[in-house]
Amino acid sequence: MLLLLIIIYIVLKVSINNGSFYVSIKDNDQLESGMAVYESQKDPTPKRELVAENLQFMDNISIKWLPENIHNEAEGSHNGNNYIAYTFYVENQSDNIFNYWYEIYIDDVIKNVDDAVRIRVYKNGEATTYAKVSAKGTLDVAADKNFLEENYVMEDHVEDFKPGDVDRYTVVMWLEGNDPECNDNILGGEFKAHMQFNSEHVDYEEGENDEKE
Repeated sequence: MLLLLIIIYIVLKVSINNGSFYVSIKDNDQLESGMAVYESQKDPTPKRELVAENLQFMDNISIKWLPENIHNEAEGSHNGNNYIAYTFYVENQSDNIFNYWYEIYIDDVIKNVDDAVRIRVYKNGEATTYAKVSAKGTLDVAADKNFLEENYVMEDHVEDFKPGDVDRYTVVMWLEGNDPECNDNILGGEFKAHMQFNSEHVDYEEGENDEKE
């Protein structure tokens, strides 16, 4: 029984601490379609999955403490004092136009720490901050939009993504200290989320594709 408990403990630690945030393409078909995600323009080799560097400990901060240029300061992981920041790229490396979707899901939560988590998504410099619906059922402080569902943060759709097009994303996560639900009840909590991309081929009639390009 003791050995079984030790094995279960190790599995849980690995599943929770194997990166607080990662980015993935839905399946290999998306890679074959020419949709590419990578974290450095110096190496645009498409990856199936990108994993941000973890923080072992995160204290609460204010949204005002985030650097103004956080979305432009670096590529890949550029975590700061009590926040996770990760920058990467999505590129159309095919010869065809396609649409794509991206979504953020929450995978693991311990001690309801997501009550105070903020997730800010920069797309080509444009920022939107998401928060879980407040205890009062309203939009919480330091947020632009509520999570769509309990474990479903957001979704967005990009149309007519042309060959050679590149979108730059930065995802920032922190504990918002001005949130009333950021209190001692969430001490020791843990949080894990991922962002998923998938594409859809666009069929154009002969000659229309040339006009789009």
